Amino acid sequence: MLKEDRQVIHLEIKETGEHHYFGSVSALFAVYEDLMGIKFQTFRAKAKDIFTEDTPFENEKVIVRKGKLKTIGHSSKLIHLE
Repeated sequence: MLKEDRQVIHLEIKETGEHHYFGSVSALFAVYEDLMGIKFQTFRAKAKDIFTEDTPFENEKVIVRKGKLKTIGHSSKLIHLE
């Protein structure tokens, strides 16, 4: 059974090719604001209408993409992996 999709924010750092994943834009900025090349409040103001799953945010330093994380529901029984 699929649960409700959760948002995932994908950060690609252009200089290093690193990829990082966050549950929110605010979590991303809490860790990487200095790297982003834009302040959090400015990002929110500029990106609120254009930052979608189809339209990533990109500047000379980073690419930030929005997506959905698919999860499954678990029954109340514990699942043991061996």
